[in-house]
Amino acid sequence: MFKTVAKSLFGSSNDRYVKSIGKIVNEVNALEPQIKDLSDDELRAQTDKFRAMLQDGSTLDDILPEAFATVREASVRVLGMRHFDVQMVGGVVLHRGEIAEMRTGEGKTLVATLATYLNAIEGKGVHVITVNDYLASRDAEWMGRLHQFLGLTIGVIVPNLSEMERRDAYGADITYGTNNEFGFDYLRDNMKHERGQMVQRPFNFAVIDEVDSILIDEARTPLIISGPTEDKSDLYASIDAIVKDLDAEWYDADEKTKNITWTEEGTDAIEEKLKQAGLLETDNLYDVENTQVVHHLDQALKANIMFKKDTDYIVKDEKVVIIDEFTGRMMDGRRWSNGLHQAVEAKEGVKIEPENQTLASITFQNYFRMYPKLSGMTGTAATEAAEFWDIYKMNVVEIPTNVPVERIDEDDEFYKNTLDKFAAIAKAIKEKHDNGQPVLVGTVSIEKSELLSQFLEKEGVVHEVLNARQHEREAHIVAQAGRPGAVTIATNMAGRGTDIQLGGNVEFRVEEELAEMPEGPERDAAIARIKEEVAEERKKVLESGGLFVLGTERHESRRIDNQLRGRAGRQGDPGLSRFYLCLEDDLLRIFGPDTLFSRMMNSNLEDGEAIGSKWLSKAIETAQKKVEARNYEIRKQVVQYDDVMNDQRKVIYEQRSEIMDSEAVDDVVVDMRHDAINAIVSEHCPPGSYPEQWDIEGLKTRLDETFGMTFPYEEWLQEDQIEPELIEERIVAEADARMEQKIAKADAGLWRRIEKSLLLQELDHQWKEHLSTLDALRQVVWLRAHAQKQPINEYKQEAFALFERMLEGLRVDVTAKLLRIELAEPAPLPKVELPELPDFLTGHIDPLTGIDNSDDGDGSAERAELFGSLAGSPRAAASPGGAGAGENPFAGMEISRNAPCPCGSGSKYKHCHGSVSAKA
Repeated sequence: MFKTVAKSLFGSSNDRYVKSIGKIVNEVNALEPQIKDLSDDELRAQTDKFRAMLQDGSTLDDILPEAFATVREASVRVLGMRHFDVQMVGGVVLHRGEIAEMRTGEGKTLVATLATYLNAIEGKGVHVITVNDYLASRDAEWMGRLHQFLGLTIGVIVPNLSEMERRDAYGADITYGTNNEFGFDYLRDNMKHERGQMVQRPFNFAVIDEVDSILIDEARTPLIISGPTEDKSDLYASIDAIVKDLDAEWYDADEKTKNITWTEEGTDAIEEKLKQAGLLETDNLYDVENTQVVHHLDQALKANIMFKKDTDYIVKDEKVVIIDEFTGRMMDGRRWSNGLHQAVEAKEGVKIEPENQTLASITFQNYFRMYPKLSGMTGTAATEAAEFWDIYKMNVVEIPTNVPVERIDEDDEFYKNTLDKFAAIAKAIKEKHDNGQPVLVGTVSIEKSELLSQFLEKEGVVHEVLNARQHEREAHIVAQAGRPGAVTIATNMAGRGTDIQLGGNVEFRVEEELAEMPEGPERDAAIARIKEEVAEERKKVLESGGLFVLGTERHESRRIDNQLRGRAGRQGDPGLSRFYLCLEDDLLRIFGPDTLFSRMMNSNLEDGEAIGSKWLSKAIETAQKKVEARNYEIRKQVVQYDDVMNDQRKVIYEQRSEIMDSEAVDDVVVDMRHDAINAIVSEHCPPGSYPEQWDIEGLKTRLDETFGMTFPYEEWLQEDQIEPELIEERIVAEADARMEQKIAKADAGLWRRIEKSLLLQELDHQWKEHLSTLDALRQVVWLRAHAQKQPINEYKQEAFALFERMLEGLRVDVTAKLLRIELAEPAPLPKVELPELPDFLTGHIDPLTGIDNSDDGDGSAERAELFGSLAGSPRAAASPGGAGAGENPFAGMEISRNAPCPCGSGSKYKHCHGSVSAKA
């Protein structure tokens, strides 16, 4: 009660905060006449003036009012748009590293120019993160004109850029790109072998557009770079055939988690079928020998039962293409993990591509938390404000609209079943269409879009369908959705990035209708005609009530519903929104209070009859809150597990950076050699034990197999004062002496490059194997809960032990290879080149469901060898007729170093006879 009274008297804390920023806006407004009087050159010179002020000790906050006033005036001259005062408030919020919640149509793109300009003056780089490549390119070109006018450089990161182009783009003052491109570039940079190959520079400041979509929706799944493994096409096809012949009574399906469990009867039946197909190693399905078959069986069942064509994926050009559950867009190049994508390919009878192995991964949470200052903007963030603060320490500030919102949000209408609901929707759309009112319809899947399209065709309503199948025409369809009588069906309108302007969009009409017309008086007259038509049509739409937004179903997240509603009522325009629901909707069926709804609606509603109630709408909102809370727990769990890996990732990446920046790593190699020998001796001759307790045979075998070293162990044991420490000292002395002899024979520069290259290769190899092990551990550690143990705590302990083991293996492998390596020719030798990185697959994969939510930045599924270019690797030693033979029969021939070796080994010439050799 007291809070309500206080709020009515003093306003909310958000209102008071926005009001406090008004003082800064007043300072900006006071400078406007002075800035207006500047010429273009003087306005451009403001940037140099601000840089000088920063060098003299001023802070960004000190120059903020004048910098904002400069951007506002430049925007008027270059873009013809003047920032509203509320947009200035948004700019301050972004500069302070907070989230600006601004309604659709309030000009968030223009708001970002204020904070990006101010922070780019320092020259440390500013990143503007968008949800898709189209928006990144559009904003870089559109807002880039303003920044370039003020003397700043602009870069844009899109797929298929060369390394040089990426490096140049990241070197710009302001860089635009998608969250996936930035994240994958970070991972790829930390797989490079020279500092000069890296494209990104240290992080400084980022502004995230549609911040809720990127940091909330997509943050459920980490970014993953992977490489293909062996082909198992026959196994997938065989198991798919068995799964298609199963009875529904043999398994239980949970639609909430998309998991399937076998019944006792089903286990016996599937066991028998697998035996008949010859796919079981033993008679018991759950013996360890059958682990792989059980895994593929579960994935095949999930693919056939849980993943639906035209909802979760489509088949295009004989390929399975994932559909983004949040935006309804096709995800070309993206693949589900853990064999799920292969199972769906087997289900659809298309070519089965090989599985992938993780080479590097990071969550969006841990990636974006590396930025010293992070801000964002969206139309819907308030419902997730607690999560933004918990995970990212970002405060959500609601920015008031420039003019009051005139949209009317009506109560939901409930129907008994889907057919009744769609019949009512089609009738409502026809009524609005006949009155000249534009209608935007939001659906949750392609299937529902096409079903509604059939209903509208029966009613004779002309309409456009925007879903994954019409991906290329997206911007044009959305831009014209506000014309009189237009009916647009869209699958998940979230983050479309194109405003729906009442009466239509002049720019898009000019682009479509006058594309072939050359510049001149005739074209100018045509543009004037289009502007008049748009103004006339806008007047008609306003008279009919503005845009009517119709939702065919409630989404799991209230934010997605609010984004759909927000398409109407732009900049004070009139508008109307209404949602149509029924008991067969996924949200109500899976998460709703089904007994209450079923009793009420089945007993009180006739076929085709509707009911509307604030109480029912409140119940729906409660169901949505349940789903949001569940999804938050999933994201939180992903972060908890990745935090464990993140600590290890930092150690590995910092070590890589130190190695790349070092001229020589001989001191590191020596320490690794001594530590490796210490670990081996301690294992077989524990400190404080007696000689008769030592495993001398094991020590002899281990040193001989690993390092190729033998010692007079029997003589040592005859000594009276023999201790493990003394044995270790003698082995270390012998190993050091051998290395010194080897180094003395080689060119010093060449040997330094060999050590550095080998250390990076082995570090990457061990890290890759460690990631694979952690993936497997994360999938099974939850079983520890049955033993009353916390899975996350168990994961932390196991992961730490595995990391220690990985570092031990790294020390041993580096020492072994350097002790065994032999140079084929006397020094000086040709320069040993660093290995080329292969084309990697990139994915954004949910560790719980296997769903992939990210772009494939490389677009390549070619398999390539990651390691082994350096002499001494197992591959080089095993290559038939390779460099290990010690002679090069092709010496003197003009053979490209990247061409296949003429010996037929299948390796490149520089990795075979054209390289150094390795002898065991």
